[in-house]
Amino acid sequence: MTKGEMESVEVFTSEGKGRGLKARKEFLPGDVIFAEPAYAAVVFDSLTHLVCHTCFKRQERLHRCGQCKFAYYCDRTCQRAAWLNHKNECSAIKRHGKAPTENIRLAARIMWKIEREGSGLAEGCLVSIDDLQNHVDSFGEEEKKELRADMESFLEFWPPQSQQFGMQNISHIFGVISCNGFTLSDQRGLQAVGVGIFPNLCQANHDCWPNCTVIFNNGNHEAVRSMFHTQMRIELRALSKISPGDELTVSYVDFLNLSEERRKQLKKQYYFDCTCEHCKKQIKDDLMLAVKAGESKPSAEMVKEVIQFSKDTLEKISKARMEGLYHEVVKLCRECLKKQEPVLGDTNIYLLRILSIASEVLSYLQMFEEAADYAKKMVDGYLKIYHPNNAQLGMAVMRAGVTHWHAGLIEAGHGLICKAYAILLITHGPSHPITKDLEVMRVQTEMELRMFQQNEFMYYKMREAALKNQKIQVMPEPSNETSPSLFHKKE
Repeated sequence: MTKGEMESVEVFTSEGKGRGLKARKEFLPGDVIFAEPAYAAVVFDSLTHLVCHTCFKRQERLHRCGQCKFAYYCDRTCQRAAWLNHKNECSAIKRHGKAPTENIRLAARIMWKIEREGSGLAEGCLVSIDDLQNHVDSFGEEEKKELRADMESFLEFWPPQSQQFGMQNISHIFGVISCNGFTLSDQRGLQAVGVGIFPNLCQANHDCWPNCTVIFNNGNHEAVRSMFHTQMRIELRALSKISPGDELTVSYVDFLNLSEERRKQLKKQYYFDCTCEHCKKQIKDDLMLAVKAGESKPSAEMVKEVIQFSKDTLEKISKARMEGLYHEVVKLCRECLKKQEPVLGDTNIYLLRILSIASEVLSYLQMFEEAADYAKKMVDGYLKIYHPNNAQLGMAVMRAGVTHWHAGLIEAGHGLICKAYAILLITHGPSHPITKDLEVMRVQTEMELRMFQQNEFMYYKMREAALKNQKIQVMPEPSNETSPSLFHKKE
């Protein structure tokens, strides 16, 4: 965070919420309010050999650290950039015989940084690590048990020659990780790959309808394009016009849940009761529970029955996806949609969840026409519920656009890709890899649309020939995970 950026925000005491951040100048949608490098960050245990430990990009071929044989990097640039933070970890892993879990590794990296720089205000930080919330006093029995186990593992891993910390300090760091660990995603923003601590970001309070969003940017270190060299960082970006003195808020959870569900999730994970406008007034809950309107309005009993059927189906779908039984998933979705169609309204979240899964899995199975139909209904529902500049909305519209393009529905496909591009320009910015990919798609579909409008017959002939010659771009395998949430909570 540069000096200029620090001057544009300030920490203040927010009524009933503790500390918060507020703007000291005006921001417009898409403006970067501040960018912040990680204080410390680590790759998840399950992905340590698939993701670069410096920039968190997923790569085909990574270089392994010759010393500890644990850390992996894109290239020499990333390996050199990592050495300051990896040096102690490297020798500790060799001494210990194996790498500990991600929580222990992150705590150790924080402690080594404190050993090097002290625990006061780090450069560019508005608050010190000591001043971050740990919520240890609010932990339940299970969480306390996990905390004790983590502390024991940490003490076994921590080298005797390093600075020794008291138990209170250690438990504080684990508490900070538990409620302030930020989810890091791969360069496409589709998979959660690690967890990091960003002290300034931790000061931003939650609102279910926020005025800011947080995007993880993996940076760019290609030597050839050294003028664009940027380090891995998070960016706090404005979603709407923000005036000087306004509180800067982000959403810790996906909005596509009833207010009661969001409140439960926030209480469980972050230990506070959400008092935002949307929760207090249950704004949009009526849309998320919408039922078919008109003459033959379904009975309350029928609605209850269909919602229960939807919940049961979602559980079966989850199991089938885990086992990779995608045709079974499609069958379950079709059955469920048949039951939902005459009863649930087009913005009902149970309908939207099934439409989302059906369109994603059918695209993967290359059944594009049916997938496009479901994707269109899903996007129409999302547009009535989400904030117009919501990153998850942008990603969903982008997927729907690509699905329509694959189905040969070039006009609708181009329209959706343009809509997604407008949203992601604000939420991700023009230099993010996803936005760049989308810009390429936008230009390509625009060119194809022009050809289609000039001569429809020739367009389809050329498209057929092109698809025969090149392997069709298959959609990624559906993942059972939801898109990465803002803060990482150890399950």
